[in-house]
Formats: sequence, structure tokens, C-alpha cells
Amino acid sequence: MSTEAVDLIGQARAALESYHDVRADDDGALTFRHGDVPCAVQAMQLAEGLTVLSLTCVVAWDLPEDPNLAVSAAERAGQGLFGTLGVVHTERGMDVTLRYAFPAGGLALPALGTLLMLVVSTASQLRAELLGKAAEHSSTPGAGN
Repeated sequence: MSTEAVDLIGQARAALESYHDVRADDDGALTFRHGDVPCAVQAMQLAEGLTVLSLTCVVAWDLPEDPNLAVSAAERAGQGLFGTLGVVHTERGMDVTLRYAFPAGGLALPALGTLLMLVVSTASQLRAELLGKAAEHSSTPGAGN
């Protein structure tokens, strides 16, 4: 990891520790939970002078395979300003992630913390919405599960 990336991940840790218990993994990534949403932050230098933070939140996992739920996630993705939603279909159902990458060099700690919290709070809000819709799905007669 470049010196710029190491410095940036240190700043991200300091910014996040105002809100969460943050753990540094062996690979340099930061991990924390925002409510029930596990999150990871990594720093990488894409080019000289361009170091970015990448935040990934696991919004939900093992959701029922429901086309309406997938459409709801896709519609929600189009409304978001902070992050890109991903839906992965697995043997156990659908997994949903929210990812956001941005050049963070030069941001003051309060601004960096605010930006990171905007993303993770969006992930938590989306989780609540999707789990609510999944519960509606499973309580519908004949819906399966």
C-alpha cells in the first residue's frame, strides 16, 4: 500500500471512530458495523496524486428470490447519490451490497466522517426497506420460503 493510501486509511479510521468501533484488518482494510450492516473501507492509489477510499456495505443477504424485490432494489439504486447497489443471486437467494469509491485526499476529518456516514446510513435505510419488503413477500399466502 502506498504512503498516500496508508495516510488516507488512517484519516478514514479517525473520522469513523467518532461514530463506530473500527477494526483494522491485516490487509489494511477497516471494518465496522453500522447497526446490522457490516462495512469495509479500503484505500488505494489509482495513479500518482489520485488516492481513493472504497466503502462497501453488505446491505442484506439471503433475501428471497423475488423479482419485485430485485426491481425495488434497482429502483432504489437509481435514487441514490452515494453509492452503487449490487445484487448477486446465490443458491440461498439474493445478496445486496452498496459500494462507494471517491477521491478523499484533502478532506478534513469532519467532512470525511460526514461523507462516510451518508453512505452507511443509506445502506442501513435500504436494509430496513428491503427486509420489510422481504417480510411482506414471505407473509403473502402462497409466496413460498
